[in-house]
Amino acid sequence: MQRRPVKNIFVGNLSFNTSEDDLRQMFEAFGPVDRVSIMTDRDTGRSRGFGFVEMTNNEDGEKAITALNGSQAGGRTLNVNEARPKTDHGGGRDRGRGGDRGGRDRGGRDRW
Repeated sequence: MQRRPVKNIFVGNLSFNTSEDDLRQMFEAFGPVDRVSIMTDRDTGRSRGFGFVEMTNNEDGEKAITALNGSQAGGRTLNVNEARPKTDHGGGRDRGRGGDRGGRDRGGRDRW
């Protein structure tokens, strides 16, 4: 059985008092909601002011984005748009080391 595509939505500028239930209710006005998560600080557990909503229907998700982006909730103007896929920024532990210089220092002399 093939799973229907879901709409993954980013919701930014949330009040720190907004709960996942509050967020779910906001979006359920436009259709069924599959999952809701508000991002929290790892150390304090406090809301970071943004979250994600997955709606089970792509069209319902588009309607919710159009209706809720720029709307007011908890005294704040919401930023609502389609979530972008998480990207790998590369980086790694070797960043800034300058790479392999073939055993020579900057003056071209052997380091060994």
